Amino acid sequence: MKKLLFTIALFVIAHISMAQEPKKSAPEVSLVFGLTQPIFTNGFNFEVDFWWERWMIDYSHGLGLEFTGANVHQEAADQRLAFNITHSTGIGIGYRVTKGLNIRVEPKWHIWEMYYEDAFKTEAGKITQYSTYTLGLGAYYRWTPFEKKDNTLKGLTIAPSARWWPNVGSSLENNEFTYTNSRTERVEVHRANNIGMGNTPFFVNVSIGYTFGMGKNKVYM
Repeated sequence: MKKLLFTIALFVIAHISMAQEPKKSAPEVSLVFGLTQPIFTNGFNFEVDFWWERWMIDYSHGLGLEFTGANVHQEAADQRLAFNITHSTGIGIGYRVTKGLNIRVEPKWHIWEMYYEDAFKTEAGKITQYSTYTLGLGAYYRWTPFEKKDNTLKGLTIAPSARWWPNVGSSLENNEFTYTNSRTERVEVHRANNIGMGNTPFFVNVSIGYTFGMGKNKVYM
């Protein structure tokens, strides 16, 4: 993980040192909505991006993200658990490596509700609630397929992304929770979940939305 972060950081620094200075342009604002969240977790996610020449900052917020069935990793499945993320929120600070590609550093906060799978999202089935904190990298591509048009399609934005958000802490002591499981009738240990696919820090997404204030004659090498 450290080698990966170091390699990406060196690449971005090298590109910054060699890049041509972009022409001055007005700021842009993008509002996009994630497709992975409603399709796979029955949840919702939005992201607001503020663009200024090569730099950008974003705020994103997900809510009601359900991890059940195949979305639950084996340890949790063995304990007959399911999870609801009430809020997943944070910011990103990024740099445009090219016109479309941007790399971001992203601190995030995630609130997990832990339930028995057969009593998901009920007071009787709720076991505990905890938070995880992640700090990672995201690689994003902002594609505006109609940017050369002079009509309302101009700002249509499609943004695929790949992210690596490892846990850097949690509200659980030693990042784990020990409890008596009424379904397995054993004392079980639940380790703080990762936010990504298969209980890893890695996940991908595609967002769609609109970019307002798109300028002309920008140069990103």
